Amino acid sequence: MSLELLTPVGNDILLGLTLLPQQIIGKKIVVHTESLGMPDLQGIKIAIVGVNEYRNSFFPQATYDVNQFRKAFYELFPGNWNIKIADLGNLPNGDNVQDTYYAIREIAYHLKQMNIIPVFVGGSHDLVYPQYQVFQQLGQLANVVSVDRSFDFSQEEELISGRSYMSSIIMDKPNVLQNFTNLGYQSFYCAEEEKDLVEKLYFDRVRLGQLLSDITLAEPPMREADIIGFDMKCLSWQAAADPLNGQPNGIDARTICALARYAGISDKVSIVGFYELPSTPMMDQLLAQMVWYFIEGFHYRFDEYPVYLKEGFTKYSVALSDQTLVFYKSITSDRWWMEITNESHLNTKSKSNTLLACTQKDYESAVRDVLPERWYNAIKRIHL
Repeated sequence: MSLELLTPVGNDILLGLTLLPQQIIGKKIVVHTESLGMPDLQGIKIAIVGVNEYRNSFFPQATYDVNQFRKAFYELFPGNWNIKIADLGNLPNGDNVQDTYYAIREIAYHLKQMNIIPVFVGGSHDLVYPQYQVFQQLGQLANVVSVDRSFDFSQEEELISGRSYMSSIIMDKPNVLQNFTNLGYQSFYCAEEEKDLVEKLYFDRVRLGQLLSDITLAEPPMREADIIGFDMKCLSWQAAADPLNGQPNGIDARTICALARYAGISDKVSIVGFYELPSTPMMDQLLAQMVWYFIEGFHYRFDEYPVYLKEGFTKYSVALSDQTLVFYKSITSDRWWMEITNESHLNTKSKSNTLLACTQKDYESAVRDVLPERWYNAIKRIHL
């Protein structure tokens, strides 16, 4: 079984908890240990997996010590959660990167089949690729969200890396990518060819300035996401406490924790990962808090997917100049969706309606006779 590849959490990490309060997370979760082995996963909802695969990273760096994250995370106090959480230990690197990809894919597949969300900690951002392959195996469409300063496309590299894994996803067959969304990109880290490709494929993207001005722009794409990857190079140097190697502009600590909570509260997200981690003591603390907020978000999920419109929703029809858009607002969560109609070109009587997550601002744009960009991109992707 794929989980047999995982090595247990070191005894030194567990011994460090001895004198700490009984209420801390480290004494509330089940842990893969040397003495007890792999825990029973019955009823587990979230499982942490440490990774140290950086060989295909486009930005070479010192490897991150996942145990430093564990020390910080275990010492936190949980919220008022009724969630069973497991730490499954670490995945050793394979003889080559392809071996690691295979192991990541098998672990993610196994946990997804058990309705457990794997939280991958460490490694480089290209590990999203084998996670995407899980959906290929299952024959399911996948929405990928990347919190990253760049798009991670490449027009020339053939090697899968932290800069080109998205190109591999696009080219791989069968193609089950429904949408890709980048949150927090900075134009000077993105080649013009990449920007052109994102526009031609009608993918969604939110610039760093837009995200920092209105974080609610991130909620709809995360609500639709199946896989979310956080590339921690997106942080400002202040958030990472890394003035020597960090960057002047980036996402701050509060915003990245809010994004992690959005990821957790999404009813669809089934795989999440935190990659390209700088080795600083502040990163250990911040990452621990991000995972805490992800779990907090999971606790507050609204269970509104799939959306059942017959109760608990208010319908709004907006007449634009050339068409009518239909919106729905949840009475429970105050979240919005808009209706997307897919009409067959071969049979005008054949059409299907789906719902796309949106914001109240999208509804307000329609009221002003302006087509929401998310609606436009979704329609264009259908007919690509």
